[in-house]
Order: sequence, then C-alpha cells, then structure tokens
Amino acid sequence: MNMITMALGSLFGKSAGTSGGGFFSSTWGMIALIGGMFAIMYFLMIRPQNKQRKAEEELRNSTEIGDDVVTIGGIVGKVVSVKDDVLIIETGADRNKMKVTRWAIRDNLSKQQAQKEAMERAKKAKEEAKEAKKKEKEAAKK
Repeated sequence: MNMITMALGSLFGKSAGTSGGGFFSSTWGMIALIGGMFAIMYFLMIRPQNKQRKAEEELRNSTEIGDDVVTIGGIVGKVVSVKDDVLIIETGADRNKMKVTRWAIRDNLSKQQAQKEAMERAKKAKEEAKEAKKKEKEAAKK
C-alpha cells in the first residue's frame, strides 16, 4: 500500500519524505499535459466541426435540377437551373423565380427524403431477416 501511495504521490508532485517534484511539475510533464489538452480539444471540438462542414459542403455540391431546397433565409423552392455557384429556384404557387448562391442552401429536402426512405427500407429488411431467422429456429426445433 505504501509503495502505491509513494508512486502516485511522486507522479503528481507529492513526494514521500523527499524534496523534488513529480512528473507534472517538470518541464516535460507540463508539455505532455498541454499536448494532451490540445489533443482532447481537437477530438471534441475541431474534428466534429470539420465533419459537419464537409457534410454541408457535399449537400450543397450535390444539389441538382428538380431538388426541393430550403435556403438559409427559410425560402422553400424547387431548383430549376444550376450554373456554377448560382442556382435559380422556383417558389410559391405563382412560380416566382429567385437567383441564390450555392452557399445559401441550408437543406436539400429531396435528398433528406430519399435518405429517410432508404433508412426505412433498411429497417424493414432487417426486421424481415429477423423474422426469417425466428421462423428457421422454430422449424429446426420441430
């Protein structure tokens, strides 16, 4: 027990009966501590933000003619023309046309609906496979 407390004490700067610092009171210990904090910050803050930014960029670049989109300002419309970084969307019952830049697209409703349907189909297929296994087990017991 005494060896364990001495080891932990020396690691955190408390020595048992001797003068001198532990690992974290030395220069290399502080560098390791700061490096560890930067690594944690990277994995908790910077990396998820970069992933989200890439996903948004991919969504904007995959916008095609016929997609239903929502702009950052909340305008809902259907894309009727795509040229480089400019999209022309058609909104409302009287088919007003608006020119917006690609970065102004917040959501692509057509892509979201397609993803939702794909997830529902996958979930349904998984349930059917589960039912088939269950029936197989019942048949094997008989």
